[in-house]
Amino acid sequence: MRCTFCENRAVLRLRHANLRLCPEHLVARVEKEAQRAIREFRMFTPQEKILVAVSGGKDSLGLWQILTNLGYRADGLYMDLGIAGYSVRSREFCEEFARERGLTLHVLRVEEEVGAGLDEIARVLRGEPCSHCGAIKRYLMNRAALAGGYDALATGHNLDDEAATLLGNALRWDLEYLGRQYPVLPAGRKLVRKVKPLIYVSEREMVAYCLIRGIRYIYEECPHSVGARSLFLKDILNRLEDQYPSTKITFLKSFLRVHPLLPAPEEVELRDCPVCGMPTAAEGPCRFCRIKERMAQRAPA
Repeated sequence: MRCTFCENRAVLRLRHANLRLCPEHLVARVEKEAQRAIREFRMFTPQEKILVAVSGGKDSLGLWQILTNLGYRADGLYMDLGIAGYSVRSREFCEEFARERGLTLHVLRVEEEVGAGLDEIARVLRGEPCSHCGAIKRYLMNRAALAGGYDALATGHNLDDEAATLLGNALRWDLEYLGRQYPVLPAGRKLVRKVKPLIYVSEREMVAYCLIRGIRYIYEECPHSVGARSLFLKDILNRLEDQYPSTKITFLKSFLRVHPLLPAPEEVELRDCPVCGMPTAAEGPCRFCRIKERMAQRAPA
């Protein structure tokens, strides 16, 4: 199988794009697609400082590599969630990546910030671990970006992630979440701009990109994500993609075209949390501070 653009052997076939790509042209395509999303949605400029949230996985480390290759000023932020075994290994991949490339990596430990790691939080608090984890990560990522003077916070959500999220929101016809699902969430009251440069890049492309670029990453999924709804939705979309190539990209691009027609998300009045001073829509302490308080008391939520 030859590359669509040259005579070299192709290492990946992208049915949704009708392309067969050799290593050189696969790398070029991935970086071009990321740059296209950055420019199309005006995510950030070369003059701005970017903080990349890295988990040790292929997408976040791959994104950091892409932004660096494209000439953007990008540092990394890793959050040690306190998941037995998994957090140690994922942190090692992030530290190795930064060390080998001479990049700056900031590290936060959830146990130091909350008083307990995610394993213990999941045991003490009711509800899905992913929900608590998401609230903690969003808070700490935003606080770190704000404190560091970064202009944008970038996450490694790829095409598969965004399509699965969209499917979940559409199945519930959740207009509030659909209205807020967009590649850029603008800055606000003590909130740093959040961006997703990989929305046009598939998971298979990111795997190949990391292999070609020599990026070592953690292969295993977070143990708390077992049985997560998002994984089930991804499986449904993968089956559709097998039968009808381009399902995912068409689904997402069609949504982005009609997104301006959706009702504007209801404006939420933000106020300063009386405990930490960060923005919250709650009347009292923000969710992060409530989790922290409950863990201090070791009381069920």
